[in-house]
Amino acid sequence: MSAGQIAALIAAGAFVVLVVLLAIPLIKLGKTLDAATEAIERTNSNTDPLLIGANETITHVNTQLERVDAVTANAQAVTGNVSALTSVFTATLGGPLVKTAALSYGLSKAIKARKKKSALKAARKAGK
Repeated sequence: MSAGQIAALIAAGAFVVLVVLLAIPLIKLGKTLDAATEAIERTNSNTDPLLIGANETITHVNTQLERVDAVTANAQAVTGNVSALTSVFTATLGGPLVKTAALSYGLSKAIKARKKKSALKAARKAGK
């Protein structure tokens, strides 16, 4: 065996050691990629029921919103009817009621003034 052959054997041995040392991190990286792929597949399989549940929830919310819209429309109609009724009541009975109240107030003041005036006359007659 010559010196060149020994050098070639040493270089080949060093190359084998290098390949073995590089193979270990590559194997670990492969295991990590397998675990990541498995985690992604599990996440994907668990996402389907979640999305189905979210879709059902959104459908239920839309149904409730339609009901709320109907209630709001009915409340708006009732408000409009009450407003119209108030306007009709004010137009038909408001004016006469105000006039009647003013008349009764005026009569009450006149009667009080007359009583006061007759009481003053009686006091003057009694004082003479």
